[in-house]
Amino acid sequence: MSAFVSSSSPAASVPLKRADGNAIRVLVVDDERSLTDLLKMALKYEGWEIRTADTGRQALEVAREFRPDAIVLDIMLPDIDGMTVLSRLRADGDDVPVLFLTAKDALDDRIAGLTAGGDDYVTKPFSLEEVVARLRALIRRSTLTGASDSPFLTIGDLTLNEDSHEVSRGGTPIELTATEYELLRYLMRNPRRVLSKAQILDRVWSYDFEGKASVVEIYISYLRKKIDAGRAPMIHTVRGAGYLLKSAEAMV
Repeated sequence: MSAFVSSSSPAASVPLKRADGNAIRVLVVDDERSLTDLLKMALKYEGWEIRTADTGRQALEVAREFRPDAIVLDIMLPDIDGMTVLSRLRADGDDVPVLFLTAKDALDDRIAGLTAGGDDYVTKPFSLEEVVARLRALIRRSTLTGASDSPFLTIGDLTLNEDSHEVSRGGTPIELTATEYELLRYLMRNPRRVLSKAQILDRVWSYDFEGKASVVEIYISYLRKKIDAGRAPMIHTVRGAGYLLKSAEAMV
């Protein structure tokens, strides 16, 4: 069976860049040359810089020299398996996001891959569009988030802990769903910046949602009820442009 599913041309999406403005770097590791060639072509279409490897040992060498922003890693390799490659990278202190590729579709294999430190999992056969979209989501959540040593984001009296996913305002804990949390985190990472519905859809819902901009309005409403209820508002609508978050003190 083919390891991939042919698909239409990738849909237009917001270009991703490294924090320094250079092209995103991706390492593709698989011993099927035809597969790596196709993935390389699809990822280059995104404007990314791509390197490939067809063995585990070569993957480790390339990763240490290339310093990729993400790795597409096949589990079954001819020398050492993908799990071992990943464990050695993690032992080196490398926390690069990893998307596993495998022909195995058993739940136990998925759990093993993610437990080993992988970030996502795609089973063969797969579409090229799905791999690209999943990589975009992983990269957004890692190298492009501008992460610092502190897990805390603080705007006024609103605090978000990126390690524990805990949110509080004025010291009062606020319970959020996973989507509400991602939306709030995106707003807090861009304080006093107007974010359009298209930008929010692309960042928060990424590859797994093909809805319309109305969903952004719905979730902004949910967030306001939890973040702003009974307090000075922090989430603001800029008519015809989008939404922004700023401290209540900034309104004074």
